[in-house]
Amino acid sequence: MRFDTRLLHDGQPADPLTGAVNAPIYLSSTFRQSAPNRNRGYVYGRSGNPTRTVLETAIARLEGGATGLAFASGLGALTTLLESVPSGQRVVCVDDVYGGTYRLLEHHRRQFGLRVEFVDMSDLGRLRSALATPADLVYLESPTNPLLKLVDIAGAARLGHAAGAVVVVDNTFATPALQRPIERGADIVLHSTTKYLGGHSDIIGGALVVKDSRRGEQFRWLQNAVGAVPSPFDCYLALRGIHTLGVRMRAHGESARAVAEALSGRPQVSRVLYPGLRSHPQHALARRQMDGYGGMVSVELAGGRRAALRFLKGLRVFTLAESLGGVESLVDHPASMTHASVPRKEREAHGVTDGLVRLSCGIEDPADLAEDVVRALRGG
Repeated sequence: MRFDTRLLHDGQPADPLTGAVNAPIYLSSTFRQSAPNRNRGYVYGRSGNPTRTVLETAIARLEGGATGLAFASGLGALTTLLESVPSGQRVVCVDDVYGGTYRLLEHHRRQFGLRVEFVDMSDLGRLRSALATPADLVYLESPTNPLLKLVDIAGAARLGHAAGAVVVVDNTFATPALQRPIERGADIVLHSTTKYLGGHSDIIGGALVVKDSRRGEQFRWLQNAVGAVPSPFDCYLALRGIHTLGVRMRAHGESARAVAEALSGRPQVSRVLYPGLRSHPQHALARRQMDGYGGMVSVELAGGRRAALRFLKGLRVFTLAESLGGVESLVDHPASMTHASVPRKEREAHGVTDGLVRLSCGIEDPADLAEDVVRALRGG
C-alpha cells in the first residue's frame, strides 16, 4: 500500500468484537484475569491498553520500526529514553535543539553525571571530530528547532555506529510523511505527537519507535516502569490525526512555501530559513533526504527584538502561542518562549537571536498567510 493508504489502514484493523472501523476508546484502568497472570494480553492501564496498542502499532509501521511506544508527552518519551543511558555515559547532541530537550539533558548532566556535548551536525566533519571519542548516544533533530538546519541522517548514523553509539532522531518536524530515519540507519525515532501527528492542537503526547525488537522490549519495560503513558482518549485523537497526515503535510508545505517566498528579499528581513528555498544552505540535502519541506519557517528580522515584537503584534491570522504542527497557523518567539531555558550566551552562539521568529504554517489559504506576514512587516 502507498503511504496515504497506510495512514488509514496499516496496523488499524476493524475492531474484531464489534466491527468498528475506528479503534474503540478503552477507558478501563484494569482488566479481568481468569486466574493469576492469565489474561487476554492486558492487565493494568499503565502497562498496556488496546487503544494505545493500535496507535503504537500504526506509528511503528509508518516509521518502519519493530516496536512503537506511546507516551504522555514528547518529553515523557525523552525522559524514558534517557533512563536507558547509565550515569556517566556520553551523549553527542545536535546544537540547535528544542529548548525542553536542552533543559532535560542539562538536568541529567547535573544530577546524574551524563556527559553531554552539543555539536553542529549540519557539518558531518564536526560530528566526526566529536565522535573521535566514543559516545553512547547520538541525538539529533532534522530539521532542527528553530533554525531548520538539516542533518545528513544516513551519514550521522554511520558515524554514530562506528563510535559505538545508539542513534536517535527526533522526527517531529518532518514526520514519516516526509522522511523515515530508520530507513536511513537510525536506531530510534522520537516524536512529539502533540505536533503534526496529532495535528489539531488538542492533545499532548509523545512516541518512540525502535528499530530492533529486542531493544524495543527493553523500552517497553521502561515505559511501564516510568509510567509516562497517554490516556486512551489521547491515543484515539492521535490516531484520528494520523489519518489525515498526508494531506495535511502537503497543505502545510504549500503554506510554508508561500510564507517563505513572501518574506524573502524584504528589507526588514535579515534571513529566511526554509529548506524548500534554494537559498537554504542544505536545500540539496533536503531534496535528497525528504519527500517535502515541511510547514515550519523561521525568519530573522533586521531590527532585532523590537522588530520581532512589532511583527508579532501585527499578525492577524497567525496566533502567538507555544507549540506547532496544528491545522491553525502559530507564531513563536523562541528566545523568550520555547528556548528561554537555553542560556542567552549559548542560544545566541547557535544563532537563536532576539530577532528570530518561528512560524508554524497551518492549512489556511496560503495567500492569506502570505498577506498576513507582509502586512505585519509593514507594521500591521
